[in-house]
Amino acid sequence: QLQLVESGGGSVQPGGSLRLSCAASGLTLDYYGLGWFRQAPGKEREEVSCISSRGGSTTYADSVSGRFTISRDNAKNSVYLQMNSLKPEDTAVYYCAVQIYCSGPVRYWGQGTQVTVSS
Repeated sequence: QLQLVESGGGSVQPGGSLRLSCAASGLTLDYYGLGWFRQAPGKEREEVSCISSRGGSTTYADSVSGRFTISRDNAKNSVYLQMNSLKPEDTAVYYCAVQIYCSGPVRYWGQGTQVTVSS
């Protein structure tokens, strides 16, 4: 049975950093695109970033480009999101996602982890 377990969320002041992790069990992620999405209260879920199966290609939403970095470790069956220079508007529940390919449909979702940026 597939499980995607996220960790690393929390509360941080503006300008701070957090690193989200998502570890999978029950599925080998090597051949999938891996993405991070977020959903703020009252807003639709949006894609933040995605990394291709071999890690050679990454995409970022304009709102996080230059501040967030996605990476993956296929040996650990994991994907990460390093978030720097956090802003209050980054406050949301962050979800990792297993995609057929980046920009493609999501096959599996993580349970979500809360990120709150506030002074």
